[in-house]
Amino acid sequence: MGRIDLSHRHRVRVIYAHTDRMNTVYYSRYFEYFEAARSALLRRIEAPYAELEKAGYMLPVVESHCRYHRAATFEDTLVIETRIDEEPKAKIRLDYSVLKEGEEAPVATGYTIHSFVDASFRPVRAPAPFMEALRRHAGQHYDEEPLPL
Repeated sequence: MGRIDLSHRHRVRVIYAHTDRMNTVYYSRYFEYFEAARSALLRRIEAPYAELEKAGYMLPVVESHCRYHRAATFEDTLVIETRIDEEPKAKIRLDYSVLKEGEEAPVATGYTIHSFVDASFRPVRAPAPFMEALRRHAGQHYDEEPLPL
């Protein structure tokens, strides 16, 4: 497999509804943050998920993991860095680091692995247009604009 070395930084502000009784982000929300960041990366490289579906492909999650390092709370601005390190074949792995804006220590880290499937849920290789988009953006490190105060 070839190296892609692609990363993208996406920001979210923690809303009250995402916190639990301990005033920390509820653990399952991190998977939603991963999804938002993954979708933003795909839009940035001009391979949005909606276009993949229109072309007859889907990317179901076949494995996911999240490790929680410290708490995030209401009104924190979180930066989710999504990375694709290797060229996919029939599966793609995306790695995530969640940081508080302006800090270096991670709040959470994790990954998701997705299988490329066709409309009948049969595994297929990553479609050529998707691979072309990845290769065009290989080596790039994108950062979205900071959120307004």
